[in-house]
Amino acid sequence: MANIQQRRFIRRKKYCKFCAEKIEKIDYKNVDLLKSFISERGRIIPRRISGVCSKHQRQLARAVKRARHLALLPFVKID
Repeated sequence: MANIQQRRFIRRKKYCKFCAEKIEKIDYKNVDLLKSFISERGRIIPRRISGVCSKHQRQLARAVKRARHLALLPFVKID
C-alpha cells in the first residue's frame, strides 16, 4: 500500500469561448461554430461541460434551435 501513488486530477478553470473572443452575438447561420457545441447524437452540450457562461449558453441554445428549424442543423443524427 505504501508504494501506491495517488494521482491527483487537476481540473483547469473552464472559460467562456465567446467571452474570450469578445463575441457579442451568436449567429444561427454560423453552422461550423454551432456544430462544436452539439453532441454526436445532435443534443446541445450543457454549460457545465462546455464551459460557456449562462448569457452565451442561452444565445447558443436559441441559435441552435433556429438553425434546426431552417434545416441548417439536424434535430437528431441517425446512425
